[in-house]
Amino acid sequence: MSAHVLVVDDDPDMLRLLSMRLQAAGYRVTAVESAEAALAQLAVERPNLVLSDVQLPGKDGMALFDEIRAHHPALPVILLTAHGTIPDAVEATSRGVFTYLTKPFDGKLLLDKIAQALSLTAPAARPASGDGSWRADIVSRSARMEELLAEARLIAQSDASVLIHGESGTGKELLAQAIHKASPRAQRPFVAVNCGAIPEALLESELFGHVKGAFTGAVANHRGLFQAADGGTLFLDEIGDMPLALQVKLLRVLQERCVRPVGASHSVPVDVRIISATHRNLEAAMAEGQFREDLYYRLNVVSLTLPTLAERREDIPLLANHFLSRLAVKYGKQVNGFAPEALKALATAPWPGNVRQLYNVVEQVCALATTPLIPLALVQRALRVPSVEVLSYAEAKQRFEREYLVGLLKLTDGSVADAARLAQRNRTEFYRLLQKHGLTPGLFRTEGSSPTE
Repeated sequence: MSAHVLVVDDDPDMLRLLSMRLQAAGYRVTAVESAEAALAQLAVERPNLVLSDVQLPGKDGMALFDEIRAHHPALPVILLTAHGTIPDAVEATSRGVFTYLTKPFDGKLLLDKIAQALSLTAPAARPASGDGSWRADIVSRSARMEELLAEARLIAQSDASVLIHGESGTGKELLAQAIHKASPRAQRPFVAVNCGAIPEALLESELFGHVKGAFTGAVANHRGLFQAADGGTLFLDEIGDMPLALQVKLLRVLQERCVRPVGASHSVPVDVRIISATHRNLEAAMAEGQFREDLYYRLNVVSLTLPTLAERREDIPLLANHFLSRLAVKYGKQVNGFAPEALKALATAPWPGNVRQLYNVVEQVCALATTPLIPLALVQRALRVPSVEVLSYAEAKQRFEREYLVGLLKLTDGSVADAARLAQRNRTEFYRLLQKHGLTPGLFRTEGSSPTE
């Protein structure tokens, strides 16, 4: 997969030259002529690197860099500068610009610097190379998800503990697996445990293991999940639900890198990378004394936040069709897509259960499907909630106007004079609005009221 470079320069000839040079080197290039256009492009798709001139109309290259650093801290930026702006470019490198080159620049040096920036910041995205299998299970074209995955790819190279925040159903375990697959530990085990799904009495034994006879029912030695994950990654899901007594023991394991099985007299060394996840507000839990502060800072070396499905709606059609193709095989169904209205209903539904809820809905419609295209009726049945209606601006304005007028007429008992006064419009204009929407004031008069203007 070729790396994507966003090039920004207000000189059309320079923009064309840079684009041709980078494309010849195997990069995918998007070329824009202003910082404003670059920011708009970043909102649509996150590139792997930004190459920008310093002197631009409107926002200059330095202001563009500041915006990028604020919203995309892991995105490398290279600046092109004239001699007069070298001091600014030097200052920029101290603030995080990867490097700067003075015009006229050497073409080979430019390519070398780009390759160097990509190798340090995005090892999986280089020209004509790169393996995206580490994130293959995460289906997305959302710019927000791409930014998150770029950060995850960088984090994967270290052994730092990661805390993933996100609502239930957003895919926290999938992200943890992706980080593991992109890490040097990829060939070792990935072991997951839901800390809220196992009774407190069993969780210690499940995590740390036990020896034969440690308690009633311990008929043999048992290796815990820490030992099972040795050399690899242990994913502690819903870490916020871990009992306080066990939090103390987990902290000790993280500090000493050893586990002591229940009933054992000695500890066993373990080499495990910890990724944890929660849908709870752990800062609030700490304030209430429900989560240990020292454990929180041990787990939260790097923090990632997964967006809700409603925050990445552009992914809904992609995910729905992806799930449908997999489930059609599972159920042996000859289905190949959704009717347009059915897909619209999916794309506009609220999705409180996020991606997990979407999967369940697609599974239900697939199981019940009798036609090659999934109809709207099946989707509505599976959703069991009204879809969010998407209106054009004109339609929304017209609907608001009508509902507003109806509300005024109800409030004033059908009195046009009073309604017009509340709306701060003259009566003639108000009558025109009523006529436009086919509203008759007399319909809103209650029995016994007099017809007033």
